[in-house]
Amino acid sequence: MKNLKHWMVVPTALAMVLSSAGLVRSQPIQIAPGFQPDPLVVNGTSGGSTKSQSCGMISAKPNHVLTLNGNFNYLRINVQSSGQPTLLIKGPSGTSCVPADSLSQGIIQSPGYWEQGLYSIYVGDMAGGQNPYTLSLTQKP
Repeated sequence: MKNLKHWMVVPTALAMVLSSAGLVRSQPIQIAPGFQPDPLVVNGTSGGSTKSQSCGMISAKPNHVLTLNGNFNYLRINVQSSGQPTLLIKGPSGTSCVPADSLSQGIIQSPGYWEQGLYSIYVGDMAGGQNPYTLSLTQKP
């Protein structure tokens, strides 16, 4: 009976680990023009188990949910990661995918005018890998 109790712990612990492994929480970011610190830097893990149409493998939920409390005449999102990173952005004006190219050394940039609103940001990987990344937001050209 004593050994049976210990065997009950293993399946319970395994079930808890497997159920929490599938949970991906979106990291919220909220900024307004003139935000500080500039650049604003966050980290995460690229890739996931969901195949996007043109942006590789992404997580089921966005890595970050970006709320812009005002229009930005200039805002640049930078992502740096190993592997074959991609940046998928779903926003008020539609969806865009920016993959790293062979010359960028794992750095992706998405600069320009950004309108006020809510943006879902996915940091994916073309090869399906999962790698640590750094995402930064800046108003500096």
